[in-house]
Amino acid sequence: MKVGGIDVPAVGLPGQSPRAPVSGTEFGAALKEAVADLEKVQGEADRAVTKFASGEDVDLHTVMLSVQKAELSFRLMLEVRNKLIEAYREVMRMQV
Repeated sequence: MKVGGIDVPAVGLPGQSPRAPVSGTEFGAALKEAVADLEKVQGEADRAVTKFASGEDVDLHTVMLSVQKAELSFRLMLEVRNKLIEAYREVMRMQV
């Protein structure tokens, strides 16, 4: 994929294969999938924290990594949302 004339490798979440570029007709489906992935990552972090808090045998590093992964995923989704809103506002300011 090229961004600003620079080759950028396609990336996905750890453990997933990189996704192919998304066409305009598949954007809604890709967005729903990204939200579902975010919910999955946050659910895993919640379960890890719950297990740790209840005294189960869970490694603290694993818990912290899952929490940080969920936080990073959320921040990424938030920035994507902000960019979408910014692009929408820019389109609305255009004169026809």
